[in-house]
Amino acid sequence: MSVAFVEIGHLIGRDPSFRAGRPTIAGTGVSVRTIAMDSHQGLSPEEIAADRPPLSLAQIHAALAFYHANKQEIDADIAAEERAYDDGVRSSSLPLRS
Repeated sequence: MSVAFVEIGHLIGRDPSFRAGRPTIAGTGVSVRTIAMDSHQGLSPEEIAADRPPLSLAQIHAALAFYHANKQEIDADIAAEERAYDDGVRSSSLPLRS
């Protein structure tokens, strides 16, 4: 019986025309940023994989490894998204002018 090896470099992809060029788990629509945010909320890799079928534990670990190798870029993207959300919430709660 032969053992198939997975080249981990192929588990994460980036396409400028998809998800604004954010790195994603290859073959899925799940961004590395999403997995990092799940991890920031205290979920273990096993919990993330259980919450996001059909992602494998290997894919979750690959996303987390990519995140840690590119932490500054991903954290900046998360912060920008949070600022945009906060700005949108603030602007939608302003009274309308007549």
